[in-house]
Amino acid sequence: MIYDFPEIAAPIRQGDIFGGLPRIDFSLGRIPIVADDGEIEVRTWQDFAKREEPVTAIVSLRPVLAIVASQDCDTQRAPDITLCEIRAFRDVERKSQETKSPKKWVNIITQHARINQKWFYLPPDPRIGFDDKMAVDFMVCLRVPRVDLENFRNLRIGRLNYVADEHFRERISEFFRRYPYDEWYSLSSEELEAYRQEYPEVKPFAWQMSQPRNEEGPQ
Repeated sequence: MIYDFPEIAAPIRQGDIFGGLPRIDFSLGRIPIVADDGEIEVRTWQDFAKREEPVTAIVSLRPVLAIVASQDCDTQRAPDITLCEIRAFRDVERKSQETKSPKKWVNIITQHARINQKWFYLPPDPRIGFDDKMAVDFMVCLRVPRVDLENFRNLRIGRLNYVADEHFRERISEFFRRYPYDEWYSLSSEELEAYRQEYPEVKPFAWQMSQPRNEEGPQ
C-alpha cells in the first residue's frame, strides 16, 4: 500500500511509524507522589504547579502506535521529537463505526478526509501490522527525546511513502493553522432548521433566533 520499510539504521524522518511507544496517562486532580521518606501521597498538581524543582510521581504508561510529526530538520537536531498517536479508524472517526459498504468507505476516505482536519487516514496492510483501517489522531501528541528514539529505532515498523508523506505534511499544517468556527453561523433561520435535522445538537446564534421579514425591503 502506502508504506515503505527503511533499514533500522536509516535516519528518523517525518512520517516514520513506531510501535510500542509510551503514552503517559495521569490526572491533575489525583497524582500519587513519592515523598522524601519514600511514602506515597496522593496529591493534586495544584500543590506543585508553582514549584521549580521536579517531583517524583507514579504515572500510568501504556504502549501505543505513533507517527513522527516533527519536520525532518528537527528530527536530526532538536532535543525532542513530536509524534501523533495512531488508533483504529473507527475510534478516531466515530461517524464511521456503522460504515460497512465500500461505497460509504470511499466517501469517508476521500471527501471526509478533505473536510475533517483532525485525522489522517492509514489503510490496512499486514506488512506493517495494520489489520484494519487506522488513523493518525492529530489531537493526541507524544514527546520523546530524540536520542532515545534514535536508540530505539528497532520500534520503527515503517514509514509513509513519498506520496503519502507529502499529503501527511500538508494535513499537519492544515490542522495547526486551522481557524475554529461554527460553520452554521451564517445560515438563515430556515437554513439552520434544515441543518439541525442532521446535527440536532447545534445551538443557534442570537441573530438566528428570529429574523423578521421586511416585506418593503431596506429603509
